[in-house]
Amino acid sequence: MSASETDASTPKFLADKYAIVGVGETAFMRGQGSGRTTRAMGTQAVRAAIEDAGLEAGDVDGMLSYSFNDSTFSPMIAGDLGIRLNFYMDVYGGGSSTEALVGIAIGVIAAGMCKTVVVFRSMNGFSQVRIGGTGARSAVPVSGDALHNRAYGWQSAGQMFAPSFMRHMHDYGTTAGQVAMVKVIHSQHAANNPKALYRKPVTVDDVLSSRMICKPLHLLDCCVETDNACAIIVTSADRARDCKHTPALIRSVVGRVCKPRIDMHYQHGPISTVAGYYGKDILWPNAGVGPEDIDITGSYDAFTFTTMLQLEDYGFCKKGEGGNYVSDGTMKLGGKRPNNTSGGHLCEGYTHGIAMVIENVRQLRHDVDDSCPVGADGHRQHTYDYSLGGCRQVRDAELTANLGWAMPGTGSAMVMRRG
Repeated sequence: MSASETDASTPKFLADKYAIVGVGETAFMRGQGSGRTTRAMGTQAVRAAIEDAGLEAGDVDGMLSYSFNDSTFSPMIAGDLGIRLNFYMDVYGGGSSTEALVGIAIGVIAAGMCKTVVVFRSMNGFSQVRIGGTGARSAVPVSGDALHNRAYGWQSAGQMFAPSFMRHMHDYGTTAGQVAMVKVIHSQHAANNPKALYRKPVTVDDVLSSRMICKPLHLLDCCVETDNACAIIVTSADRARDCKHTPALIRSVVGRVCKPRIDMHYQHGPISTVAGYYGKDILWPNAGVGPEDIDITGSYDAFTFTTMLQLEDYGFCKKGEGGNYVSDGTMKLGGKRPNNTSGGHLCEGYTHGIAMVIENVRQLRHDVDDSCPVGADGHRQHTYDYSLGGCRQVRDAELTANLGWAMPGTGSAMVMRRG
């Protein structure tokens, strides 16, 4: 659906009334890990986002986070920064959290409960609690919903998602080599990102020759676990005009849309259909634009396959054509619609999706933090030379889409435009 095809009577609930005005993050770390608490990292990221927005700590009165494993609750970080909160909430929800939390931030601002909200995620995802149950602190004992998963050998995300990936290959002839191009392209983007953890470009052969983790996932099909913290600031468009940077205006949000069931989502509908199939019917009408209008995507890449499945089901290509879409050059810098221009979870660092929002905010500012020289006005002088080690700013970026993922049955999304 294009902007012209969108029903004029469809309500645009957000209609550029709210914006992301500040972003901040710590370094992405592995090796010996951060050596810091999630409280310290979260405080650093939130402070950086406040400074980036040109605000003072007292301007913030709301805080939201995806809090799980070793994260830190909002009031503790707020207190360390001298912030008194009128509203806070710490939730669990995996990689579908960021866009959903942005929607909640908009709601509480609209309800008059607060004026400016920080959304953050802080985790020692490599050195402390790792999703697969390893690391210095092991995962929690088997209980609750895990009783229905681990009996089938579904302990890790890769094990749980693999049936969706395999079914797509069976039904549509999608090849591992096609999907490996997601890693290849993201590694090329990471080469132009000074803060990415893995900046060395890889080839399809590198991906396919890396050890098998869980069929069809090779090691290089999987994201890189890191210690890090990230934060974004949401406020009204009116207040955004007084902030430091060009705002990223929010057009539409999908928050944790799900398939008819998420525990055994295979029991309803095609196994390879993900939550974006339902999310698109909210995302595009409310945004007033369609997939073809988008300049940059940030499609969740916990695995190479998650990027492909979401791009299909949100309508960027027809179902079954995802293998071609991710391998034909469309997603590359300089291509029709670059994806994860920072290198994403596969190369920059794993953040449960929030860093992908940060990247698209910077793209919309036309001021991505790449290796291009900084001019006298403090802004980078982008060359639009996308050779390795060069620029990663997309020329004339106006519209972005973030596609979040928790599991095949649950997802979230957001469309932003340059203010």
